[in-house]
Amino acid sequence: MDYVSAIVPPLVMAIGFGFLVRAIIRSQGGAQKAKEDAAAEALAARSAGAAGE
Repeated sequence: MDYVSAIVPPLVMAIGFGFLVRAIIRSQGGAQKAKEDAAAEALAARSAGAAGE
């Protein structure tokens, strides 16, 4: 039964990682996407303006 105790932690981590990737993919877009994009563009424009000075 040592093989069972050896395979359980990597299997649990793999399943958890799969759920994490799924959550990240599902959170892309949605109602807040335009607001987040506008905030990111404003931040990029501000830092580009600061770098040009």
